[in-house]
Amino acid sequence: MIMQMPDAGDLPVLKAIALLGGCRGPVRVSTQGLSTTLGTSPQTISRRLKSLDSTHLITRIVDPTGQSVEVTKTGEEILRREHAEYCRIFSRTGGHFILKGAVISGLGEGRYYMSLDHYKNQFRMNCGFEPYPGTLNLRLIQQSVPVRKKLDSLEWTTIPGFSDEYRTFGEARCLPCRIHGIPCALIVPGRTHYPEDIIELIAGVPLRDELGLEDNDIIEVEIGYD
Repeated sequence: MIMQMPDAGDLPVLKAIALLGGCRGPVRVSTQGLSTTLGTSPQTISRRLKSLDSTHLITRIVDPTGQSVEVTKTGEEILRREHAEYCRIFSRTGGHFILKGAVISGLGEGRYYMSLDHYKNQFRMNCGFEPYPGTLNLRLIQQSVPVRKKLDSLEWTTIPGFSDEYRTFGEARCLPCRIHGIPCALIVPGRTHYPEDIIELIAGVPLRDELGLEDNDIIEVEIGYD
């Protein structure tokens, strides 16, 4: 059965009832009280309550002293859908983003760091692939720079640093992504020296060879593909 969505004006009343505890059992309400809460007239509230009752989103019992209302399972499901949609809008772990940039040559440091056993093991555990020794560097087009900034609100994985007998290696952050369907990860070293329009990517394959890339080729990076 297709669930009937409530009238747009009914939804605030349904939410107000739920906030009063109407999902847990019957609650006493008055049209005057709800009208004050929602900033509308008692007549409007009365009409909204009748509408919610007729669409089976609440049950309502009216007696000489007032009325008791309870959110039905269908009404609760409507509210859950609303909650899920707001989570998709504001969630720090969700979303779908596209970065577009030109391939550039890096400084060659990525090849060294991606060949270290510690980092290889950490990326294999956290990204699902052992990184090819080397990184792909992109200079983002102007329109993608603000998109890149939005990625900081997502949930990144921290790759811990380590020390050997000679030096200390810093931590990094990584974020899963894809390029032409190839699983990759956007990485940000803890001691990065890149400007905000440069990004660095790793993958389990040599991306330049796999995709036939040359410097200045424009490619897209997809984040949040799940």
